[in-house]
Amino acid sequence: MSGGAKYQQIADTIREAIRKGDYLPGSQLPLVKDLCTEFAVSRITIKHAIDELVRDGLVVKRRGAGTFVKAVADSAVSKRSKFSQFGGFSEYYSGHKIHTEVLHFAIIHPDVEVAGQLKISPDDFVYDIQRLRCADGEPVVIEYTQMPMDLITGLKEKHLQDSLYRYIEGSLGMHIQSAHRTVRAVMPTETEQELLGITGKMPVLEVQQTAFLSDGRPFEYSLSRHRGDKMDFKAVSVR
Repeated sequence: MSGGAKYQQIADTIREAIRKGDYLPGSQLPLVKDLCTEFAVSRITIKHAIDELVRDGLVVKRRGAGTFVKAVADSAVSKRSKFSQFGGFSEYYSGHKIHTEVLHFAIIHPDVEVAGQLKISPDDFVYDIQRLRCADGEPVVIEYTQMPMDLITGLKEKHLQDSLYRYIEGSLGMHIQSAHRTVRAVMPTETEQELLGITGKMPVLEVQQTAFLSDGRPFEYSLSRHRGDKMDFKAVSVR
């Protein structure tokens, strides 16, 4: 196992411990030498893991004192875990009754912009997916997603009824690492108004996203249009 993968696993373990309350806000994490013993790794690996938690805004390093857990809301902490952070709709609405309506599923050639985002050729093939996602019987978001067919293999319509990320990580054994997102307010189309049960006067929140695996390969380009009264977007900013 590479050093990078190891420090990410350690960061995930500590992150989960913070989420569960094993380390309370304001409490000190074990010393570096103790973490080295616990995880049987070098000091540099522990340093990389702690640095990742610092970047996530979950802990703060105090010179001469150690590393301390910041007072971050539990919902924010849970969304920092690798799976939860990029688990999409299913993770965000965990605990709610979720229903997915597949509006469109086909295999097409991507346009030049999408091909550029996915680092493939316009001559390659992508899955072209449109889904309406509902929570507790109410429509919440319309997702327009494209994924490289050569990378995300074996995708069937039955998989679209569940979490695509769960299929990618659970069935394909891939690790989702990061995503680049742009969020903007836009006006819905007439079709989107009808599907989401809103009027033309209500803007929707559009999330444009390119998501990446742990090896750096982009596996998803998507546009999601969310009802503005049903979705919050939270972030932790660190200096």
